[in-house]
Amino acid sequence: MENRTENSQQNVLLRMEGINKAFPGVKALDNVSLTVKAGTVHALMGENGAGKSTLMKCLFGVYKKDSGHIYLEGKEVDFANSKEALENGIAMVHQELNQALKRNVMDNMWLGRFPKVARGVPFTSERKMYAETVKLFEKLGLNVDPRTVMSKMSVSQRQMVEIAKAVSYNAKVIVFDEPTSSLTEKEVEHLFRIINMLRDEGCGIIYISHKMEEILRISDEVTIMRDGTWVATRPAAELTMNEIIRLMVGRELTNRYPPKDNKIGDVLFEAEHITALYSKLSDVSFTARRGEILGIAGLDGSGRTELLENIYGTATRKSGTMKLDGKPIRNRNARESIKNGFALLTEERRATGIFGILSIRENTMISSLKSCRIGPFVSKKKMRAKTDWSIKAMRIKTPTQETKIRTLSGGNQQKVILGRWLLTEPTVLLLDEPTRGIDVGAKYEIYQLILNLAKEGKTVIMVSSEMPELLGVCDRILVMSGGRLAGEVNAATTTQEEIMALAAKFA
Repeated sequence: MENRTENSQQNVLLRMEGINKAFPGVKALDNVSLTVKAGTVHALMGENGAGKSTLMKCLFGVYKKDSGHIYLEGKEVDFANSKEALENGIAMVHQELNQALKRNVMDNMWLGRFPKVARGVPFTSERKMYAETVKLFEKLGLNVDPRTVMSKMSVSQRQMVEIAKAVSYNAKVIVFDEPTSSLTEKEVEHLFRIINMLRDEGCGIIYISHKMEEILRISDEVTIMRDGTWVATRPAAELTMNEIIRLMVGRELTNRYPPKDNKIGDVLFEAEHITALYSKLSDVSFTARRGEILGIAGLDGSGRTELLENIYGTATRKSGTMKLDGKPIRNRNARESIKNGFALLTEERRATGIFGILSIRENTMISSLKSCRIGPFVSKKKMRAKTDWSIKAMRIKTPTQETKIRTLSGGNQQKVILGRWLLTEPTVLLLDEPTRGIDVGAKYEIYQLILNLAKEGKTVIMVSSEMPELLGVCDRILVMSGGRLAGEVNAATTTQEEIMALAAKFA
């Protein structure tokens, strides 16, 4: 996308100056400033825990800044809550979805501002709500039935609804926090069309993402943060991926994937004719070997996640058999799966991964408490030692082990969950989007941990929406389409085009 030189002449829409914010034991923001012009996309980048989301939450009224100034169209503002921010033209698409899953799409769209039958009449007009939702979806090109219950939609579809909700406020500034973390390539293209439309209408877009290809393509300016401080603001056209990485992590990172030196052995896990009871997953058979990193590719709704859930027992199998090291296993539930040496890192960490009100230590140790037993008691000393190992191994940014996990950045939450499963010493590790919302430096560390597990003779089965990630990390890739196994490819010799062709086979 060409650089828009005229942007430098445009009016400043938002200015944040000298923003400071501290939490117990950590200074999250240290004198951070940000300027966003009307009709531009301003990218905000940094490692997990750099302070990007915290800065935006201070803008949006979720957090109260300790000091500093925020100016919107030249007028100083200090929103007490998100309702105030929305009413004054600031909207935000949060990284973690927080939706009423038992309600339908249009209820979620208009929650807190339901259109009334008439002025002064306290009754909601379903007809108006439906009509307004259809009108907005037509404008944005979304093919979603407003009456669909949210829980029946995929994560990516729900993400697009959340994006449409933010647009519906006719905001002057819209913050997108990791908006593509759960979107397919086709949906990413759709989102970019929406963003370009908003930019052309004079909206100021703040775009947070770890995906550098997206940043360089969609943004006009880029601000980079590190450890709660401002590092640099540059025109996107002047930056390269290597320069962004150097500014983000403070060091050169020449390779995005560690060299593969794992040795693949005999078949460890076998799945035959796996068919789900409540999804379209049907008749999937495959094997996975010791020391192998087996990728699973496919479009959204292809059955990738459902396959992992059926193997692990969190979804009900209709039929099919499984063997581990030649012995039949059933994995009827998570408890039985853990006992059999399986671990599952789920796609939606907030909904099915973390225990938000518990500490990092409790979240880390919850699946391996038996290893800390001394007789009938649990040793806190052992728990602390194991949690300390996890924090160091995963490079989790936290002041203490007692810190509530919900206060961490999304990427650091992901690291805690991965550390939790590594402590169970699994024989088969199932990973569903393991690097979702994680910065490039931390991704490399996670890839190295995955490779180390494979080198120990473990089997890793990994779902990812990022094709380069599957090609860079995996040994072999299964491609799902329409709930069925469409094919199998060698990661070293295949191409993205071959994988996409298989992914569309039964779609």
